[in-house]
Amino acid sequence: MLRERFPQLGHGRSSLVNMVRYADDFIITGRTKELLESEVKPLVTDFFKTRGLELSQEKTRITHIEEGFDFLGQNVRKYNGKLLIRPSSKGVRSLLDKVRGIIKSNKQAKTGNLIALLNPVVRGWAYYHRHVASSSTFSKVDSAVFDCLWRWARRRHRNKSSGWIYKKYFERLDGRFVFRERARDEDGTSRITKLFRADSLPIIRHVKIRGDANPYDPQWEIYFERRLDLKMVANPKRRQQLLRVWMSQGGLCTECGHKITRTTGWRSHKVVWRVYGGSDSISNRVLLHPSCHNKVHERELTV
Repeated sequence: MLRERFPQLGHGRSSLVNMVRYADDFIITGRTKELLESEVKPLVTDFFKTRGLELSQEKTRITHIEEGFDFLGQNVRKYNGKLLIRPSSKGVRSLLDKVRGIIKSNKQAKTGNLIALLNPVVRGWAYYHRHVASSSTFSKVDSAVFDCLWRWARRRHRNKSSGWIYKKYFERLDGRFVFRERARDEDGTSRITKLFRADSLPIIRHVKIRGDANPYDPQWEIYFERRLDLKMVANPKRRQQLLRVWMSQGGLCTECGHKITRTTGWRSHKVVWRVYGGSDSISNRVLLHPSCHNKVHERELTV
C-alpha cells in the first residue's frame, strides 16, 4: 500500500516513505514530520481498521532521527549527522534487573552454580547486540554486574577484609577482572569456572545478504558457503567445529594436499552442495585453499 502511494523517485533514489518490519513491530520513515502525520499515519490506521486491527497509540510516536527511537531492543539515533545503533537504555535496565534478581534469589548458592545461572543471560544478551555499537555499553554492563557480585560476596563474609573477599571470588585473567570459581574434579584435575564478560565479545558488523542471492541456484553456492564460513568464525562453538575439520584432514587441503595455514587462507566446501540437499553439518564439509576451492567449483570437481 505504501509502495503504491509513495513510489520510488527514480533509479538510485529512495522513495519519500520507507518501511522496515519485523513480525508485528515496524518503523516507517518519511522526509518530513508533516508527511508522516497528515498522510502516512491516516493511511496505516485505515489499513489496519479494514482488517479489524488498531494502531497502538501508546507505542506509536513520530520523532526526528536526531532524537532517536527504540526498535527491537536497540536505540537508533543520529549524532551530528552520524547514525549510531546501540542497545537501548530500557533493554540494559531489563537485563540488569534480571541479573540482580538472580543474584538476590541465590544468596547462599555456590559460586559455580551462580555463574551457571548468570552466564546464559549475559552471553545471550551480548550476542544479540554484538553487531551494533555496543562496546561502551558492554563495559558499563560488566561494571554493574561486578558491583552486584561484590555486594553479594561482602554480604556472605561480613567479617572478612576486602582483600580476602577479592582473592576468594575474583581474579585477573587475560587482562580482565573476572568473577570465578577454582575447584578440583574427582580425578584431581584443576578446573576454573568464570563469569562471561560482555566486553570480551568482539563487535562484528552484520553483512546484509545480497537481494538477488538464491540458495537454490548453483551459481550462488560459493557465496552461501562463504557466508556460512564467516558465521562460523564469529561463533566460538563453530570455530571449534572448523578446527575439528582441519585436524581431521591433518591440516592439509583435500584437493592439492598442501598445508592449510593462516597465511594461505582457507575456504569451507560442502561435499554435497546445498542446492542438491547437502546439510551445513561438519560431516558434509572439508577445508580447501581459496584457489583450490575456486577450481573445484569452476570444474565441478568431486571432493
